[in-house]
Amino acid sequence: MAVAMVTTAVQQTPTIDEPVYVGTAAEYLHEHRLRHNPEHPPLGKLVIGAGVALADPHVDPSFEGDQGALGRHLLYESGNDPWRLMLFARLPVIVLTMLFGLIVFAFARELAGTAAGLAALCLYAFSPDVIAHGSLATLDVPAAGFVLTSVWLLWRARRRPRPRPPFSSPFSLPFSGPFSLPLSLSSAARLGVPPAVPLAGVALGAALATKMSMLAAVPVLMALAALSMWWARESGESRRRTLVRAFAGAGVLALAAVAVVWASYLMVDPRLRWTPEQPVPVVHGLRGVAVDLLPFPEAYRDGMRIQFAFENHPWQGFLFGRLYTGSLWYYLPAALLVKTPLGMLALWAAGAVTVTSVRRLRPAAPYLLIPTAVLLGAAMLGSRDFGVRYAVFVPLFLAVAAGCVLGVRRRWAPVTVAALVLFVVVSSVRTCPYYLPYSNEAFGGPAQTRLRLHDSNVDWGQDLGRLADRLRDRYRGERIWLVYKGSGVPSAYGISASDPRKVPAREVRGLLVVSDSSAAKATGRLAELIDSSRPIDTVGHSITIYRR
Repeated sequence: MAVAMVTTAVQQTPTIDEPVYVGTAAEYLHEHRLRHNPEHPPLGKLVIGAGVALADPHVDPSFEGDQGALGRHLLYESGNDPWRLMLFARLPVIVLTMLFGLIVFAFARELAGTAAGLAALCLYAFSPDVIAHGSLATLDVPAAGFVLTSVWLLWRARRRPRPRPPFSSPFSLPFSGPFSLPLSLSSAARLGVPPAVPLAGVALGAALATKMSMLAAVPVLMALAALSMWWARESGESRRRTLVRAFAGAGVLALAAVAVVWASYLMVDPRLRWTPEQPVPVVHGLRGVAVDLLPFPEAYRDGMRIQFAFENHPWQGFLFGRLYTGSLWYYLPAALLVKTPLGMLALWAAGAVTVTSVRRLRPAAPYLLIPTAVLLGAAMLGSRDFGVRYAVFVPLFLAVAAGCVLGVRRRWAPVTVAALVLFVVVSSVRTCPYYLPYSNEAFGGPAQTRLRLHDSNVDWGQDLGRLADRLRDRYRGERIWLVYKGSGVPSAYGISASDPRKVPAREVRGLLVVSDSSAAKATGRLAELIDSSRPIDTVGHSITIYRR
């Protein structure tokens, strides 16, 4: 997995979102201010910032502009090497992605043994979606991994003995005042809450401090914390005492999560100065009330307001050749069906059945399936049908469930699981290093993904460098007309091209190069140009070259 991710990170140019995160991370490091990209909390960008700090780029403190221009300025206009800077920015996310693999292994091993842990780890390590997004300086895999870590710790709290409180009744609370948040392990211990619960709160807080979409997991994980405390009760303990401990466990989890979110903002600016670069929209109704009630810094709440404004925008989507405006509730399940290896789909289904039907595994079902279902349901209700990265938590949780199939004591189970895992490995290795446009064999493989999906499922701007190499090697000296969807700057990679949409069609002669996401959504002039051109080459399964 490390080889696949590093190879991919070295070869890919910046995707659409990455320059924003890298530029904001550099701003955090050098300016210590909260200004750009408020729609995503700071922690994930601070992780990226660890790599940016090692790269030590030149940063222009006088730059004024929006967050997109900030990233482009840092990468292409400040004397920095964009290849080197992007690689360093991606490395911390790669390391974090590998560490989450150890969580997958440990979780499955605790449920069904070492063989189950290894099977789950194989599915995780060869998941094309996890490799694709774990090798980018983005936030999707870190947020999903933190949620999985929190759930695993809550499971351990259920299975591990609780520390005995040193004194007093179960009603004594560790708060010195109504607004203090003492979140030490000793405070939790006085409530009879095992250390795994506040640690789970820290992991949940890390998820909330990385992506706001993880807020949907909060009530689920609080319920799981209470459930863990209930199952960990001592024999002979009164129901009332157990209920108090259950509520205390949920409260400690929530308080720890809130503390981590605040800490992530304080790490950027201890004075919490918030000067938004863009106007913050006003949110009315229940959404506005919910935002106002969030116990987070003002920058976080304003970021939520921006996210809600995004949800009101009429985005375009593309699914199975259909271009539409708005969102389809079944988009994510359909996209997962296309972009998940067939053997993995089979093992996911078998794992879900196993953990709900095998008696000794059934207690794990709420921990594995309910967070997945709730997060997926929340993502399905969103207005942005942009890719399976919005559901990248599914391969993490269901890899653990799939490993549990080996907990079925049947002679056929090890052979069947091994065969399906091998099928996944072969499918994943065959697509290397083109993981972003992966689709399984039933849908034609990576070369055909562009016919069914768009955006980060296929073409996220990652192949500008490969395009430069292809044009230089095969089409040197030819006139280039380029429609590129991405954040990279073509001229920085030696591509000299013009926009074919700005001149009469009769003047567009030579090579027409179009990003597949742009082609999928093409209308008007661009659609006419594509229809009257002959495709002659593809680059990275995400860019098509036409002859005119």
